[in-house]
Amino acid sequence: MHNLKLWSSSKKINNLIKFRDSLKYNFKFKSYAELHKWSVQYKDDFWREVWKFTKIVGELKGKVYLHNNDFIKCEYFKDSKINYTENCLSKKDDEKALIFYSEKNLKRSYSWKQLHEKVFKLSYFFKKNNIEKFDRVAAVLPNIPETVISFLATAQIGAIWTACSTDFGENAIIDRFKQIEPKVLIVTDYYYYNNKKIDTINIIPKILRNITSIKNVIVIPYERTRANLDVTFEYTEWNFIQKSKNKYEIFERFEFNHPLYILYSSGTTGAPKCIVHGAGGSLIQHKKEHQLHCDIKENDKVFYFTTCGWMMWNWLISTLASKAAVILYDGSPFIPNFEHLFNIAEKEKINFFGTGAKYIDTLRNKKINIKENFQLPNLEIIASTGSPLVNESFDYVYKFIKEDIHLASISGGTDIVSCFVLGNPSLDVYSGEIQCAGLGMEVDVFSEEGNSLINKKGELVCKSSFPSKPLYFWNDEKFIKYKKAYFKKFNNIWHHGDYCKKTNNNGFIIYGRSDATLNSGGVRIGTAELYRVIENMNEISESIAVERQIRDDTEVILFIVLNKNFILDNELQEKVKLNIRKSLSPKHVPKRIFSVMEIPKTRSGKIVELLIKKIINGEKILNTETLTNPHCLKDYQDIYNSIN
Repeated sequence: MHNLKLWSSSKKINNLIKFRDSLKYNFKFKSYAELHKWSVQYKDDFWREVWKFTKIVGELKGKVYLHNNDFIKCEYFKDSKINYTENCLSKKDDEKALIFYSEKNLKRSYSWKQLHEKVFKLSYFFKKNNIEKFDRVAAVLPNIPETVISFLATAQIGAIWTACSTDFGENAIIDRFKQIEPKVLIVTDYYYYNNKKIDTINIIPKILRNITSIKNVIVIPYERTRANLDVTFEYTEWNFIQKSKNKYEIFERFEFNHPLYILYSSGTTGAPKCIVHGAGGSLIQHKKEHQLHCDIKENDKVFYFTTCGWMMWNWLISTLASKAAVILYDGSPFIPNFEHLFNIAEKEKINFFGTGAKYIDTLRNKKINIKENFQLPNLEIIASTGSPLVNESFDYVYKFIKEDIHLASISGGTDIVSCFVLGNPSLDVYSGEIQCAGLGMEVDVFSEEGNSLINKKGELVCKSSFPSKPLYFWNDEKFIKYKKAYFKKFNNIWHHGDYCKKTNNNGFIIYGRSDATLNSGGVRIGTAELYRVIENMNEISESIAVERQIRDDTEVILFIVLNKNFILDNELQEKVKLNIRKSLSPKHVPKRIFSVMEIPKTRSGKIVELLIKKIINGEKILNTETLTNPHCLKDYQDIYNSIN
């Protein structure tokens, strides 16, 4: 059965078509499926063509793809050289490159020329303070222009960038940064979230006591006024660096696979893994996705609602390499009102609007009619990620945001700092489906036995390598953690940990994380399916479900957040159970239903099922400081105590 078709492109030409038509081979591609098949079979040709078409600045030399039967050891562009920052700063005019907004209605912007100058002044400071290639620069920063400048200056000199979101607690920051021993720490004096001013300076002394490798602290004033700090530690004021007349304007080109940044696994189930990504692999993968799959062009304005601790920030900043302007936003997306981000989209004539699926779900649940209040003629694509986008939210976008819009649900992750499956400007959009596998990505869905599946649920896998695979994990010289993370389930095939289905349209439906699926009575179901049924009820705004181990079996426990004026009485319990029985299966009717005040989430809006699963099964939990609302965990702990 096909899901409902919601959109077909009326454009006869886009970057993907231009790319396809630029390929000078003795055959023509009749469909995207044929182009995709070629891209995974002839990696050498495909990635060379991507380099040329997306105009990567650098030295393209030697073989593109060194095939090796070992997935991890396959290499791309071994003899080629690039400088990531040179690619992001290839535009040099007075047009705006960075435009910043915040929930406090702060606004500032920098032209391409100004961006060059600010990056070069900071890289001069780094060089003067003996920061060399491979040294680590760590940041605890909000999503402001100075964060982008700090990252680009780090990459310019070949040092390695790493960042935590400002809402991380000091222990969560120390758990991550201590492993990689940074030389520099960059922070702001404070930031705002949800109408609260939050000081960040008070956590710095503890970080410095625990991470003795830090030799320099740079403080950025959040509101551009001078940061007058009464502190015991030494620091350099951002404005002092930027007042300098000295600049470091050299773009040394490093190996294609030179490390660019370190990202971290969630840390909710153990010590965070430090995932090292390469400059070239990240750049070419992002440019492929931006230009071919998202049709981003020079002078476009690109927005993604993200924090600096989520990989979508890294993905967003690479759009500078396509000579597009980046719109940054810091703070709650719902302050001062639910429409705030679309107000910015209208004002700035944004072409690409990206956000988490939970943001769209919230607008739908609140019945916000964007189309009625805003004119968005420039908006061509809305991208959604972070969790599965359900059918009802697809429908909401077309009914209440914009009819003629390319809605691209995308999915990948921190592990590949990019996407396995994503949008396509030349294909139809079907409700609830991600359009296609990315070019160059040999994606499949496997059964538990490792057989390929179509129209059946299974494990998302990638059968051959790609340029943005992690270079390595920090302090994992023998690749033991790396292999355990991705290759434990299927030999030499990347197992991503998403439970999904490949559809008859060659699209994909993600049902949630594999380790969070419910396996009751021998039937496996993705949590996204369950939430879709429950959250369509007027009484319920949000839900989270986990399995609880009981002797030799498991039971499903459901937690719900009620809308105003509703209570969880016997009648509502029975209604919930009946809906699940009718829509899914009797085996997935929860054994117990509890009302809670909040669902625990990260700042990027992801719900953390595994953490709740651990609490309900009496296991120890770690690193709750990565949550935006850790106080709500007490409810779950109390419920665990009451049922044991």
